Order: sequence, then C-alpha cells, then structure tokens
Amino acid sequence: MWRYLVGGVGALALAGGGVLILGGRTPGDTVLAQAPAPATSSAMPEPLPERAPEATAKTREEKRFGRYDKDRDGRITRDEYLASRRKAYAKLDSNGDGRLSFDEWAAKTTTKFGSADRDRSGAMDAAEFATTAVKRKPARAKCPPGSPPQVSEES
Repeated sequence: MWRYLVGGVGALALAGGGVLILGGRTPGDTVLAQAPAPATSSAMPEPLPERAPEATAKTREEKRFGRYDKDRDGRITRDEYLASRRKAYAKLDSNGDGRLSFDEWAAKTTTKFGSADRDRSGAMDAAEFATTAVKRKPARAKCPPGSPPQVSEES
C-alpha cells in the first residue's frame, strides 16, 4: 500500500515541478530569438538552380554489368566473364607454369602462419593466433559530393 502512496506523491511532485518550470506561461508568451543579419560581401553568391541535380538511374546490376562488359557492346562474352578469374589465377600461379599447386594456392595463408608463429614451434598459441585476425576498416557514411565526411559511431 505504501508504494502506491509514494508513487502518487511522486507524480504530484513532478506535476508541480512542471508548473513551476513553465511558470504559467502560455505558448503565445514565448519569445523567439531574432535571426542574425546576413553578412554582406562584395561578391554576390551564385543563385541556386531551380531543381536539384538528379542522380544517374543506373542500378547496382547495371553497374555490375558495365564492369564485366569490357568492350561496351552490350553483351558479355565468356572471355569477359572469366577475365577476373583468369587475373586472380595468374596472381596465384607464381611460377607461371599454368598449373596451380597447393603451395601456390595457399601461399598467403602459409605466409600468414609463418609470421604469426613467433617462436617457430610449428603451432600457434592463443596470443599468436590472435594476430591473424582480419583487420577491418571502419564503415564510412556515403555522403553526397561537397558535403563534409561523417565518421561512423563505431569508431
């Protein structure tokens, strides 16, 4: 029972505080600050355009199509489609023999293991393994050109 009594007294105290803070003013009594006078300068600013510039209507899929269509003929040939894979394969084929061995395929992982295994024991402990975590870049907001960059709240 006493909880209800304390709750009621608290509600009345909040309502009374609100009346004291507002001081019995009505919305018409509120005085607004005057806007600062515009700065005068000798150079007149350019007038704003009638309409905002429109973004291109290219969809994500159209952009992806454009990246593959190297000769811009509106068609993607098999060679165009496989070009990115050929380039990635050529990067992995370090000796250029046209064959990909396991060591060539796993070269990046092998190098990463070698640099993480500080004591050269052939095994990583928890501290050594923690150094192999992928370093991710913080996400950035996509801002229109000319606006100041915004930093994400994750940083």
